[in-house]
Amino acid sequence: MRKKIYTGAAALLLLATAAEAQHGINSIYSAYGIGDLETRDYSRNFGLGSTGIGRRNSGYLNELNPASYSALPTQNFMFDASLKGQYLTYSGSNISQTAADLNFKRLALGFKAARWWGIGAGVTPFSTVDYKLLNNKFITGTGNPITATTTGTGGLNRAYISNGFQLNEHFSVGVSTGFLFGPVNISQTVGSDSLATQHNQYTFKPNFTAGAQYVTKLSKDWQLGLGTTYRFETKMKLQQKLNIVNQDNTPYYTEQLAPGYFTLPAEFGGGISLTNNTITWVADYRRQQWNGLGNKGLNYYYQDGQRFSTGVEYAINKQYYNRPIEGLILQAGFSYNESPLVIKNTTIKDISGTLGLSLPSKTGQLRYYVGLEAGQRGTTANGLIKENYVNAVFNFSLRDIWFLKRLNQ
Repeated sequence: MRKKIYTGAAALLLLATAAEAQHGINSIYSAYGIGDLETRDYSRNFGLGSTGIGRRNSGYLNELNPASYSALPTQNFMFDASLKGQYLTYSGSNISQTAADLNFKRLALGFKAARWWGIGAGVTPFSTVDYKLLNNKFITGTGNPITATTTGTGGLNRAYISNGFQLNEHFSVGVSTGFLFGPVNISQTVGSDSLATQHNQYTFKPNFTAGAQYVTKLSKDWQLGLGTTYRFETKMKLQQKLNIVNQDNTPYYTEQLAPGYFTLPAEFGGGISLTNNTITWVADYRRQQWNGLGNKGLNYYYQDGQRFSTGVEYAINKQYYNRPIEGLILQAGFSYNESPLVIKNTTIKDISGTLGLSLPSKTGQLRYYVGLEAGQRGTTANGLIKENYVNAVFNFSLRDIWFLKRLNQ
């Protein structure tokens, strides 16, 4: 049985690796700053509108609040991986296009180090750069336009180690140590010129998020959960290099440029959950404090961003050898995101609805999850682009007995 489980996990990892090669979203909103910042959570929280700051559940790895790791079950090892498929339509002035993509979104594991201490670790995308722009330029003295093509690729990833500590029956705290790393590459060609100018940037910077949770019984069946998180401000140093290359990517000229800097703001969040282990309601609020950081460029700047989300989950519980386990899980959620990115004095808004379905294997060791999201981002006003999208997330999670030795306090 375990051989089959681990073979399935390895197959999913191979699929995730192959998915990394399939890019093609071409979103103009990824052309600013360090790219399109990720706001979704690709765990079981996805179908709830990526909501879960106040939720304390032992059945999955909840990176939205590191304090939740103290709820992981003892003597268990947990592993999960997620893929995301996306289909978009773009509309704007004289623009009507479609795009599709498949990408790896999450690889995570977790276990209980002591009865009061849970640990999680993983890697997930933090931002995405994926665009291609065409515009006309004029050669001095000719008056004839030629087409300049600008392509952006890359983005930052976040690798993390999170620790959650249960202080008493009601309170838990946690801290997530993240490492932001990755390239932001911009390439430009002009007309039929065989040479391309590349502006490549790379960064590696630690980032920290603290969290706390409080849970209490409201009645015999119902439990209230409250949570809060705070991500600390981080100033990132971007190493920069200028390359001029030919069509075979052979360099003709290379220059190491002075480093650039980008400040990632502090973010605070709060969440609430209400559950009787069959029905669960959750709601979150997150706010990014961009005001005053001075991150801006031609026709764009950053202001404080905020995100509201909520969701409802229905779980059918069953017994396995006198041990309760979750069976079928159904979810519905909603999110409203005001992006910190402002282009041509226009705030970029993202509104979506989500659904989620999760099924366990016969033993409960494996769980399969599918989440769907449909939404709209942006506007056609002021010459901007509106994106209508459908996202599908597949998550595979494994829960197995790892430590046979009895854990003591």
